[in-house]
Amino acid sequence: MKEYASDKIRNVAVLSHDGAGKTAVVESLLLAGGAVSAVGTGKDNKHIMDFEPEEIKRNVTIQLGIAPCEWDGYKLNFLDTPGYSEFCGEVRAALRACDGILLVVSAEEGIEMDTERAWDYGVELQLPRMIYVNKMDTEHADFFGTLEKMRSLFGKSIMPLQIPIGEGHDFRGIIDVCKMMAWEWTGAEVKEIKVPPQYMAKAREVREMCMEAAAEGDDTLLEKYLNGEELTLEELRFGLRQGMLTGRVCPVMCGSATTHMGTTELLNRLVRYMPDASQKVIMGTNTADNEPVMVYPNKPFTGFIFKTSIDPFSGKLSYIRIFSGELKEGDRIVNINQQKEEKIGKVFTLVGKEQIPVDKATAGDIVVLPKLGDAKTGDTLATSVFPIVYEPVRFPTPLHTIALVPAKKGEEEKLTAALLRISEEDPTCRMEKDPEGHQVILHCMGDVHLEHILTKIERKYGIKALQEKLYIPYRETIRGSVTAEGKHKKQSGGHGQFGHVFLQIEPSDNGESFEFVDAVFGGAVPRQYIPAVEKGVRETLDKGLLAGYPMINIKVTLKDGSYHPVDSSEMAFKTAAALALKKGVPDAKPVILEPIYNVDVVIPEEFMGDVMGDFSSRRGRILGMEHHRNRSGIIVVKAQVPLAEMTGYVTTLRSMTQGKGTFNMEFYAYEEAPQKVIDSVIAEKAAQKQE
Repeated sequence: MKEYASDKIRNVAVLSHDGAGKTAVVESLLLAGGAVSAVGTGKDNKHIMDFEPEEIKRNVTIQLGIAPCEWDGYKLNFLDTPGYSEFCGEVRAALRACDGILLVVSAEEGIEMDTERAWDYGVELQLPRMIYVNKMDTEHADFFGTLEKMRSLFGKSIMPLQIPIGEGHDFRGIIDVCKMMAWEWTGAEVKEIKVPPQYMAKAREVREMCMEAAAEGDDTLLEKYLNGEELTLEELRFGLRQGMLTGRVCPVMCGSATTHMGTTELLNRLVRYMPDASQKVIMGTNTADNEPVMVYPNKPFTGFIFKTSIDPFSGKLSYIRIFSGELKEGDRIVNINQQKEEKIGKVFTLVGKEQIPVDKATAGDIVVLPKLGDAKTGDTLATSVFPIVYEPVRFPTPLHTIALVPAKKGEEEKLTAALLRISEEDPTCRMEKDPEGHQVILHCMGDVHLEHILTKIERKYGIKALQEKLYIPYRETIRGSVTAEGKHKKQSGGHGQFGHVFLQIEPSDNGESFEFVDAVFGGAVPRQYIPAVEKGVRETLDKGLLAGYPMINIKVTLKDGSYHPVDSSEMAFKTAAALALKKGVPDAKPVILEPIYNVDVVIPEEFMGDVMGDFSSRRGRILGMEHHRNRSGIIVVKAQVPLAEMTGYVTTLRSMTQGKGTFNMEFYAYEEAPQKVIDSVIAEKAAQKQE
């Protein structure tokens, strides 16, 4: 593939709701541009971009894919993203590398939940947006109904540049309202025609809307328009492009990806209206002086790793967006985050899984670099003379938490190694080891994401993993006070063992988990043995005395004791302290505490009742509600819920809110559990001991 200057490059992230035909659109564009010779369909599972076994099985996009296409002297880098919300981390990565968004909407299904989410991404990141209404040839296609819904949800920026000739099985052509001409398809043949008379009034109405929107982007054009003069085609296109770049205009096109109707017209408009990479200016931090700096394309080389893929056979691939300078094989660069120099080997791009060599890549381009050592997603690559670092991608927090065990004994280390590799590829998958519960914990985005991860580690690394019940870190404490005696006396020939203490055990009121006080007078317990008493108390409390959970919020005071000049030892006093606790705690009203979390749920107002009712069923308490500060019709429900009741909440919330709800949670405090819960926890622990 030849080298392209920055102003001839367009980087387009293609987003949609699952099932809108986004991958089919990308592949139709690649076919039109000659990047591929043939494409499959969803029915035959032969997509070029969806080549992973999990994608073929489900017939959905799971991972971000890149594919360049050459068209009319320009290079378009398409970033094909998953439509299903649980894989939104891949979407976030793509948005970091792109300069504009192509939002694919189904003419049959209209605006769906992830369509709105994709639009919100564009608004949040101030990325220019263009919409392609796909599936115009399906039975229930409704272009103008979809258009009306878009304008009601997204505002008057929605601006159709095309309208269809016919819909559903009658769909046969497209009208360009700017040029006031049309194309009509007969099978694979397409010909340019005049606007059919029955569509003339609608085409003129839409063209007038376009002209008004174009005029608003430039003072000269506005003056001309207000004077009643007709804008020329070039003036119309110029004004619309200015409007799109500022977010004031979102052009809308239509067609059918499976029949390739409207594909070349879409390519022309992507070139014409999408921002060129030479205009991209990004903020970075110069690590030499820790000062912010604006990075322009003509600066020395900088690049950002927005995605990592790892294969047991081909190794690590780092997907790079070049923000400044140029890159070629043999260059020496620095991974600024890892402070490690790298020598660039091959440079290539991808179409699906096919690697296409690149001799040299310039600012604005997207390439793949193999085997970059310790490099990971979010790292910045630069030169030593221009050591810039870019802000990492803000990935969503994975809140679906489960515990995993290998199906085969002895493969624990293999499982954790495989999960670490997967999490390096996918930042929305996070693994940790729980030292208290002795579990491998996986945080992910939901059940579908989890199934994909488990399938992937079995296929790639040969490890089959099973779920087990998640360990809940309960705690124990006491509600009463007691004084207990502990005496350890043992004689077995030679020196014996003797330790004797009186401990006052009571709730702590200073907020510390454990407080030890030495209140011995007169040397009843020699000074050298007091640390052993404290150690015996601490170790016993850590193991728990009611159900085996650590005890907290307890104050233990060493009041008195005795010793033997020959037989006393640190071990003897440590054992005596443990005996005193085991004798005294059962009389000090022991209880179990459960972890309570603050949970903030962001939902459309219509789902408030369902969410609050669900919290009640989870023993949660509602703290209040407030309107979202940036989004009308959206509320934030604030609640406090026991951690044990939040299992599977990601899936439940998605089901309750049609996928529109999100939440976050953080630890609040430990609180006494209801007696029913205490009895259940004690019984479960007893059963585990028997096993």
